[in-house]
Amino acid sequence: MRFCFTFAIVLVASSTAFAADTSVDFVRDVVPTLTKAGCNNGACHGSFQGRGGFTLSLLGWDPAMDFDAIRRAGRGRRVDLASPANSLLLRKPTGAIAHGGGKRLNTDSTAYRIIHDFIAQGMPSPLADAPKITSLEVLPADLLLKPDGTSPIRVNAKWSDGSTRDVTAWALFDSRDTQACDVSRDGVVTAHRPGRSSVSVRYQGLVASVAVSTPYGSPIETPDFKPRNFIDGIVQKEWQRLGVKPAPCSSDAEFFRRAYLDLIGTLPTPDEAKKFLADTDANKRSKLVEELLERPEYVDHWSMKWSDLLRVHRRYVGDKGLGTFSGWIRRAVRENMPFDKLTRELLTAQGNLFAHGPVAFYFVDSKPEEFAETTAQVFLGVRLQCCRCHHHPFEVWAREDYFGLAAFFTRLEIRENGDKGRFGGLQTLRAVAEETKKLDFAAKPRALGADAAPPSDDPRVALADWVTSKSNPYFARNFTNRIWSHLTGRGLVEPVDDLRATNPATYPALLDALAKNFADHGFDAKHLIRTICNSAVYQLASEIAPDRDRDASLLTHRKPRRLSAEVLLDAVNQATSFNESFVGNPPGTRAIALPDPTIPSPFLVIFGRPLRNNACDCSRETAPDLLQALHLLNNPEFQAKISGANGRLAKLLESKKTDAEAIEELYLATYSRKPSDREMQTVQKLIAGATNRKEALEDLFWTLLNTPEFSFNH
Repeated sequence: MRFCFTFAIVLVASSTAFAADTSVDFVRDVVPTLTKAGCNNGACHGSFQGRGGFTLSLLGWDPAMDFDAIRRAGRGRRVDLASPANSLLLRKPTGAIAHGGGKRLNTDSTAYRIIHDFIAQGMPSPLADAPKITSLEVLPADLLLKPDGTSPIRVNAKWSDGSTRDVTAWALFDSRDTQACDVSRDGVVTAHRPGRSSVSVRYQGLVASVAVSTPYGSPIETPDFKPRNFIDGIVQKEWQRLGVKPAPCSSDAEFFRRAYLDLIGTLPTPDEAKKFLADTDANKRSKLVEELLERPEYVDHWSMKWSDLLRVHRRYVGDKGLGTFSGWIRRAVRENMPFDKLTRELLTAQGNLFAHGPVAFYFVDSKPEEFAETTAQVFLGVRLQCCRCHHHPFEVWAREDYFGLAAFFTRLEIRENGDKGRFGGLQTLRAVAEETKKLDFAAKPRALGADAAPPSDDPRVALADWVTSKSNPYFARNFTNRIWSHLTGRGLVEPVDDLRATNPATYPALLDALAKNFADHGFDAKHLIRTICNSAVYQLASEIAPDRDRDASLLTHRKPRRLSAEVLLDAVNQATSFNESFVGNPPGTRAIALPDPTIPSPFLVIFGRPLRNNACDCSRETAPDLLQALHLLNNPEFQAKISGANGRLAKLLESKKTDAEAIEELYLATYSRKPSDREMQTVQKLIAGATNRKEALEDLFWTLLNTPEFSFNH
């Protein structure tokens, strides 16, 4: 998505008629005109420091400020009421005199006439009780266009006085993916390549989006795809509409390995793989999912994920606080604590840090503003950071919303014994009657889009009620999207913690259905995981074909992704039968069970273990790079794990197994499948021709561990 807008094209006459005798309103007419011309964007006068001594609010979010800046600032030198055409406000953007922003208006344009007539009318001040914009209607809301096809978008604004106006000429449009589709300044969409994208629409602080779909071909049937639950029905309908065929169902071996890695972050053993592959039960996949949900590794794996999100780290809470915080998260995962209860315990936590784990949530951040940002991003999937200074450029949220959320956290007090807990001293959090911290912007506690919270001994209780409500449009969708992303490699909304109107889901109906199902089942994480894993969509093969979406956004195939740092390290150790030791942790501790990132491990650092220093899901790096490849290829410790005296290969050689048996075990230990006939014949031939059988098997093992099939989940 483009986050900066350039306005190289001069604003010309609009298709919307504007009569010379029409009364011009500053808010309804002038501000949208300046916004469309680009005068108040972040690269021009809308930046916080302004340009050339002239500062406007970003994209016109504060009309009162803008009016003062134009009419009164600089002793009113920017306007000439006696001769409007000589006003700097018109002469500069038309290029009559030097203007750093270049030419923005033509003298014969509707935009020029609006500003000119407003000055000629004496620049009446905005009325406090003037009608306010209440909603945007964008038509059509969903476009289906063939490649190179075009369609105009119409934007209607509704106002508090009941009036409606066509504001298409003054709305701002932007394409989420310009390679998929473009949109002109006038709102005409042009499709390019097959797939799904969207166009964002903004006007006067309100936003909307238009889904743009470009078919791969004519509508088709998908008879080979057999739906297993409601997920499949929703997705199949869209495939048929877009003329795209899904990949076939994954093989048993592919599904088996995938489920282990997704649900418990652990490779299956060769014996487990052979048992599953030999099982003829038609329901064995569903049974496997149930078994994995009850494995102890499930607790390790999902505790690590939520610990990343909540930034569990001893630098915030010390060693003792780390124990209580980490222990509480593990208990919540082990007991399958409903997400609404988990969230409520965190948001309303009080008491001793060393006795009550959720209290640690309030030691990671320190300011009410930081608590507001973390609460919005972690529990709602909403990024509010930019609202600290100005209106959100891509959402409806303003500074009032930001500080209204921050106001829930201004009455917290931490008492300690002076050593900040370094020597085990008490640190206690409690809500008090008076504010302990002041905000830069006066505000009363108010949830996003809601009324002010009623007075309370602890306003966080009202916040927790709103956040975890089934009617909250963000809570269930946020965690549903996060879990979907973890299981499939891609969120229905990307980035997963950026839910907003201008960043719509690729399958809005699917996200809504999953979120409702999640809420209706008591925010049960295991139920949601079970539902997704039992779907036919989840069980598709990872095959990529020219007639499918390459990025898997349409869910036509499984998107392969590199194993996370901890999962990959454990996979290497399990495949080689190597017992890794971590400083300060008991023997046998696995990487996915480490409490925080302070445990030294060059491997984990190289492969992107997050530092847990921010609440963004992007803090974990999963993209492969050259350093990672070189580490696996050349690292002596990696080679030592392959050839170690007590490792898997050494025991294979001692067991006197045949070449075929040894090859099969190495394949099962790394790929969780048996070698194909061709692979078996090729490898047997190479081993038979080698002068040293041990070295030949070492080379095979090294090769298997260095392939994408091993290091990727597919």
